[in-house]
Amino acid sequence: MRPFNLKVAFQKWIIYFLAVGIAVYSFLPIYWMFVSAVRAPEELFSQPTLIPSSFTLEYFKVLMGLTNFPVNFMNSLIVTVLTTVVTLAAAIPVAYLVTRFKFRGKGILINSMLYAYMFPQMLLAIPLFYIFVKIGIDNTLYSLVIAHTTITLPLGVWLLSGFFKTLPFEIEQAAMVDGCTRFQAFRRVVLPLSLPGLVTVSIFSFLLSWTDYTYALMLITSDANKTIPIGLTSMLGSYDIRWGEIMAGSAIITLPLLIIFIFLSRYFIKGLTAGATKG
Repeated sequence: MRPFNLKVAFQKWIIYFLAVGIAVYSFLPIYWMFVSAVRAPEELFSQPTLIPSSFTLEYFKVLMGLTNFPVNFMNSLIVTVLTTVVTLAAAIPVAYLVTRFKFRGKGILINSMLYAYMFPQMLLAIPLFYIFVKIGIDNTLYSLVIAHTTITLPLGVWLLSGFFKTLPFEIEQAAMVDGCTRFQAFRRVVLPLSLPGLVTVSIFSFLLSWTDYTYALMLITSDANKTIPIGLTSMLGSYDIRWGEIMAGSAIITLPLLIIFIFLSRYFIKGLTAGATKG
């Protein structure tokens, strides 16, 4: 039996205390947002408590009935799903190419995509808007998908390339020795083993596209094509801010993200750690 070590026990309690403090600090704004969305109006603007004494769905009814929020929600969902699909379809072959083949300029390709991710969105929005106007797809959801891909694709290639490096090439060689073509080995062996990395890229793409405000503000002008973050700004008046409806809309925006992280967090964490073990 190991002797009791007061110093080690004290260090563990300090770590637990800091972990709980960080968790509470991170979760409290989310909890307050959800609670404020169902808090009665008279309590919302008086002295709100941590646990409301009365609940109401009035803010959600007003949000759905008097605004264009359902259309904004569908626009965000369409743009986000298309952005995630396009990002995966493009990032998978590019990441596999740069990790399995040697060719001139491979380092420049990877570095240039990573540098492109570092540019501010506002800096890219203006030339993108000019290009979309020239080709006739301005103020459309397709233009927003393309704009979001400029953020998600470099990050997706970078994450997947780091993940593919952790997979030994011998497993593909073994599959090809058994009669598979290179594409079959990739589809039947590499892709199933890459599930955590694919989930990680999907979550990042979904998150970045779902919460985007800058591109949607710069590229979308019609009310019919606005996404949720832009639609919520209609609640901000010059002299009146409808905080209840804003909290209800924010809760609806956050809910899909919470569901995704709850069910896919283990793949997400595994994908991040696997991609970081080998550069």
